[in-house]
Amino acid sequence: MLIALFTILVAMTLTFVLIRNMPGDIIMAMALDKANSEGIPFDIAYEQVKGLYGVAPGKSLFQQYLDYVAGLLRGDLGNSVHYKIPVTRILVTALPWTAFVLSISITLSFILGSLTGMITAWKRKTLLDPIVSGYASITEATPDYITAVILLIVFAVRLKWFPLTGAYDGTLTPGFNLPFILSALYHAFLPIMAYTIENVGGWALIMKANAVRVLGEDYVTAARAKGLKDRRIAIHYVGRNAILPSVTALAITFGGMLGGSTLIESTFAYPGMGFFFAKAVSLRDYPLMQGLFLLTTGGVIVANLIADLLYSRLDPRVRLEG
Repeated sequence: MLIALFTILVAMTLTFVLIRNMPGDIIMAMALDKANSEGIPFDIAYEQVKGLYGVAPGKSLFQQYLDYVAGLLRGDLGNSVHYKIPVTRILVTALPWTAFVLSISITLSFILGSLTGMITAWKRKTLLDPIVSGYASITEATPDYITAVILLIVFAVRLKWFPLTGAYDGTLTPGFNLPFILSALYHAFLPIMAYTIENVGGWALIMKANAVRVLGEDYVTAARAKGLKDRRIAIHYVGRNAILPSVTALAITFGGMLGGSTLIESTFAYPGMGFFFAKAVSLRDYPLMQGLFLLTTGGVIVANLIADLLYSRLDPRVRLEG
């Protein structure tokens, strides 16, 4: 627990320093625009823009860092420079959409990939093996946005089966009602499919490698010698042990989903964490970038901690070694 807290502190500090040392002076550019549009002296505009970015006049970087930490302790992540609203409000609005899409996508791709990998390992040296490996190689080499763009063009532009952008029908009232839920699922279908298509192959290869290793264990050979049915061996002896290493990767993936899928969400203009992360980077919105980085880093670190605890529960050998 202490290591996790220390890691979050280090990541938060590095993020704060690195963001403020990015190449290019976005504050000067914005100050020039503000001075020209409002007809005020550049010096005044520059100080005003620095204030928007949380850079108080006359304060050193270390003093700004202390102010930032003090704000975090109060739950204040600052205000977005571009959107002119608190960063926490943006995160609270965007996080549910990302969690909705990615929780479904990660679960679906994990289940499909693990089943496919298990079957491929069991039936290796058949045609299924090169097909799965080839599919995984293609999807791993293909950028997320390419898959997203193909789905968008085919199913939204050409066939018009799904909407181009958005998270739900704007004419509906958001809430736990059937029309809104169906609309949200309808709008999320293509982002979910894009993420699933891109990741199911990776899970299949991980499960295949784990299952092939387990197939060579003595207890599997002993089970076959006892005359147990192949289905029982595959599920109870191979599958249960082969899936254990994937648990850690799955937990980390769930933790990392707090950052959203930037390319996919941006392609579909889906208002999740990844969409706002892309906006924050392109607009040099430092407060928003810091908030997104902090939430993503915290999610991954907590997920790692949960994975370690969960793995020790699932695998008795880990408890015995401890």
